[in-house]
Amino acid sequence: MKSLILAEKPSVAREIARVLGCKQQHKHYLEGNKYIVTWALGHLIELKMPEHYDKKYTHWRLEDLPIIPQKMGLKTIKQTSHQFRAIKQLAKRSDIKECIIATDAGREGELVARWILEKIRWRKPVKRLWISSQTDKAIKTGFQQLKPGAQFDSLYESAVCRAEADWLIGLNVTRALTTKYNEPLSAGRVQTPTLSMIMERERTIQTFVPKEYWTISAQIGTLKVDWEHNGEKRIFQKEKADRIKEKIIDKKAVLRLINRKKKSEQQPLPYDLTELQRDANKKFGFSAKKTANVLQRLYEQYKLVTYPRTDSRYLTTDMKSTMIDRLHGISSGYKEEVKEVFKNNGKVMANRVFNNEKVTDHHAIIPTEERLHLSDLDADERKLYDLIARRFLALFYSPYQYETVHATFEVNGETFIAKETVVIDLGYRKITGKSDEKAANLNNFTKGNTFLIKEVSQEKKLTEPPLRYTEADLLSQMEKFGLGTPATRADIIERLLSTEAVERQNGRLYPTTKGKQLIDLVNNELKSPELTSKWEKELELIARGKANPKKFIENIRKQTTYLVAEIKKSEKTYRAHNLTGAKCPECGSFLKERNTREGKMLVCSNLECRFRKRKDPKLSNRRCPQCHKKMEIHNGKAGVYFQCRPCNIVEKASERKKSISKREERKLVQHYTKKDVSFGTSLGDLLKEALNKDEQ
Repeated sequence: MKSLILAEKPSVAREIARVLGCKQQHKHYLEGNKYIVTWALGHLIELKMPEHYDKKYTHWRLEDLPIIPQKMGLKTIKQTSHQFRAIKQLAKRSDIKECIIATDAGREGELVARWILEKIRWRKPVKRLWISSQTDKAIKTGFQQLKPGAQFDSLYESAVCRAEADWLIGLNVTRALTTKYNEPLSAGRVQTPTLSMIMERERTIQTFVPKEYWTISAQIGTLKVDWEHNGEKRIFQKEKADRIKEKIIDKKAVLRLINRKKKSEQQPLPYDLTELQRDANKKFGFSAKKTANVLQRLYEQYKLVTYPRTDSRYLTTDMKSTMIDRLHGISSGYKEEVKEVFKNNGKVMANRVFNNEKVTDHHAIIPTEERLHLSDLDADERKLYDLIARRFLALFYSPYQYETVHATFEVNGETFIAKETVVIDLGYRKITGKSDEKAANLNNFTKGNTFLIKEVSQEKKLTEPPLRYTEADLLSQMEKFGLGTPATRADIIERLLSTEAVERQNGRLYPTTKGKQLIDLVNNELKSPELTSKWEKELELIARGKANPKKFIENIRKQTTYLVAEIKKSEKTYRAHNLTGAKCPECGSFLKERNTREGKMLVCSNLECRFRKRKDPKLSNRRCPQCHKKMEIHNGKAGVYFQCRPCNIVEKASERKKSISKREERKLVQHYTKKDVSFGTSLGDLLKEALNKDEQ
């Protein structure tokens, strides 16, 4: 008898099959003496859409809402149905005794596998492979310690609740807004409160009124001191600032108090996903989505880091024995740092990192014992790995120790302050590279010393509004309010960008005109981060078996009915921000201008009409012989031609024939045929025809 192993991706399935010795290759699975390894392709099963319950829902109508099926059904995803059918056939084999779920060890991975098993009506025993890295050692150990599938029933129920809640609220509210205001308006359980936070920051900025204030500083020898009163350095009346300045010119400063304190800063804990995304955004400008994608490659392809989608920054106590192996794994890229660690026998100095109670489904992101080959990684992968590796190495170094010196001077009745930090031991900061070390100007100062004021400067400034959010800032806010999970936050931000509710400018997030109107149309309840945070906490309790999933869904259904009713009776209006003066040649409605990855597009404002066309000329891969920029591709009376507008150079598609290989021709034809298939035009055919004629 054999065990059927269900992995999430073909690449992971191949690695598991290799480790388990499954060498017989088939189109949809790999087989060995004891195991058959197959795979999903991400999700193979999804919740049914409205039209699968009733054909009338194919057309979006406000009067049909809310759509709340009595029981949510599942359907096979058409594009990957071939793989589902293969798994279904394998499940019927009489020599299979059990299924081992080997999808990603998290809520979404559990859902991927369980929906497949539910759809094929699996009735045999289920076991669970639960590992935090993809190394050979982790896979072998994991199969020696398989867990009962029932142990993860609560996690599955939580995943189902999340999926159904997002379907009920997101689909119904999006349809209601779209049909009410005749504009594609997307809303959701997590994305709407996230947009609301961006809008709240924008309102604060727009209503901000700057105030003038002044600061006063003076020079005492090589030391710069600042005026201060009750912790405030700003003076909001110019007359007062002038008076203080005149009062201290050419006067003597007396050192009334000098306070020295030795302090220690503990080593930072390893990364969870959200903090890693924040740091990668701050240091490298990576989007949250890019960080997640690069991290997934480090985990899955290179096996260099542990499971990425974690919300914990701690390690379990049984991992203490693995630390040395991990140090050996990274030593090829961090020779000096690891050499320093082994001087102390590889002892973890930050022992607080080992805490079983603070590890949820997965521990923090740290390097695996896999040997590091830096040359295999691209620039982005190296940057991200370096963050993870240095955070890990910091655990083996001593705390950062320093002394703060706080000096208080009195000058003719006014108080001036000087502060500095003196480094005693850099400790872990040798690894992270952060140091506050400065010249120790206050070392020789003693209480009661008198000094002559040399220079006095008065500076006028304006109070400033808060900055718009970077992705790092927004991730912090989402984490604070419990919006989404570490695994979903990046997708939420990308969703806001793709629906044109938000746009990126110089690394910061700006609400668009569409986003500003959308947030005014959405129900106040749905905008509330507190409500979504409450839902997320309930989902977490369900995952731990401490809350009732049926009660949660019942409340979501009631909330859906209420939200749709609010939109229906609303008297608010919406004006499309991107309407043009041009009209659709098919239905006569006005065209809207949209920014897409393919450039600016003109699309019909009538939701029933599918007309769309490119506004800007399409750029080809052909380069101008003069300026070497990409040339525009056009379809004229004489056929397809290329044009460089700055240089006014025009070339027919058939020109430069000798310099274009057959392979390049095929790629060119495929490129433009594939790109323009959605328009229903014959550009690809025209190009193919032009090339064929030239061959003749």
